[in-house]
Amino acid sequence: MDGTHLFELVIAMFLAIIALHYLAHRLGLPPSVALLTGGAALAFMPGLPTITVDPELVLVTFLPPLLFDGAWSIAVDRLKRHMFGIASLAVGAVFFTTVIVALVAHILMPSLPWAACAALGAIVSPPDAVSARAILERVNLPRRLQILLEGESLLNDASGLVLFRFAVAAATTGTFSASGAVGTFVLLALGGAAVGAVIGYAWVKFVRRLRDDYLMIAATTLLCWVAYLLGEQLHVSGVISTVTAGLIASWHQHTVMSAATRMRGTSFWTVLVFLMEAMVFILIGLSLRDVVERGGGFGAMMGTMALPALAILAALVAARFFWVFASDLAIGLAHKTGLARSSPMGAGAATVLGWAGVRGVVTLALALSLPAGFPGRDFILVMSFAVIMGTVLMQGTTLGAVISWAGLGASESERPPMTMSQAEAAMAQVQFAKVSTLAYDADGTLIHPQLLKRYEHRATAIVDYAERTEDYTPMLHAHFDVVLQAVAVGRTELIRLHRSGQIDDETLRELERDLDLEELSAISAKA
Repeated sequence: MDGTHLFELVIAMFLAIIALHYLAHRLGLPPSVALLTGGAALAFMPGLPTITVDPELVLVTFLPPLLFDGAWSIAVDRLKRHMFGIASLAVGAVFFTTVIVALVAHILMPSLPWAACAALGAIVSPPDAVSARAILERVNLPRRLQILLEGESLLNDASGLVLFRFAVAAATTGTFSASGAVGTFVLLALGGAAVGAVIGYAWVKFVRRLRDDYLMIAATTLLCWVAYLLGEQLHVSGVISTVTAGLIASWHQHTVMSAATRMRGTSFWTVLVFLMEAMVFILIGLSLRDVVERGGGFGAMMGTMALPALAILAALVAARFFWVFASDLAIGLAHKTGLARSSPMGAGAATVLGWAGVRGVVTLALALSLPAGFPGRDFILVMSFAVIMGTVLMQGTTLGAVISWAGLGASESERPPMTMSQAEAAMAQVQFAKVSTLAYDADGTLIHPQLLKRYEHRATAIVDYAERTEDYTPMLHAHFDVVLQAVAVGRTELIRLHRSGQIDDETLRELERDLDLEELSAISAKA
């Protein structure tokens, strides 16, 4: 395929993404399901060439920005508070699942070497960050459960990658050392964290010197790939390096970026991540044709691979449930004996956590990266794709129903000590105090009466609202509904003036920007 046809294919994929997202919205389906099945359908369209995915290119293109985006948006304080539980899922659950899947695979195919069975286990064991994000965006979970799933999706790829590389090396060389694997994992993780910290703080120093919004946004966008590639070049965990750099950049972005930079950067980054997430699922679906051809066609695959695929999928789900419930039981016992402050999640939350292990791009990329001639390569590839399809279609479509069945909601104990209204009131009081000192000149003459009155009224009103939120909420909504209607008619008049030639394009853009900011402010306040 030449460059022109490749570009045409990429444009067609973007158009398919828009169409499939719209279809998913109309049908009430998770977008990941529509994109995956749509990509699989496109793969068998007449005239479309077989799509061969370069696994290394897929990982280096898609994984860093999606991991970085997760690290940028995650709540760092809750991440630290629940780090033990996150590590249990990201490391313990991945190791345990790898062992269980390897055992089941060896029972199904006794001729398959243990190292190849372990490679299959490592490939399918880590739930995918992209798939987790796509599902978590559509559901409401308690804060603790949300942070466990988000933190796990950020860190478990590192565990899976290390296990995979050791399994492939063991199959190739015939030697394996458990203690060596553990030691290497620790070194890779610590090394990745160190590299990410250096890159993250270098970004902070560098961005402080920039004075251009677009340069700052560009530098931030490139940060994820720089951290990942440098980590891999230094033979440490590129995943941990990217996540660490993202956490540091997120922590400091409030002080090194202006409001305009954050608004523009957020808009750009949101579209970029949307296209990348969608492209991942399309690529997975398009890869189905190659998998089917390797398996000898649908008929041959269903006859020889269906039962093993179901067994692997069942072992995968069962292993995760066992680990989650066993961990929750251990936490409960430790809490009762005073050895741990954390309380157990309960059966409902544990069920949701166990059911949320969806696989995706990392599983596909690792399976495709197996060297030619690797023992059982075609079997592993088909099993990996079956796991991706099964978890996305089965768990992705039913997670909302499982959450509803469990009756989960954010509990009061998980809420921060200060509500948003109380924080806004505290901020308004400080602002009013500052304006009060600047509203008078050196002689004590009031020079900013309207400004002082405005901030005094705002501070008083917000404090009153924080104390009686339920009483004021209907009036607040009605107030901002009027603001939004005023913005709408103002925009209509602005466009009329422009179309009639009474104002130029520059005036239109400047005044429209003011209306946009006013509209966004009203929508945010109403929410």
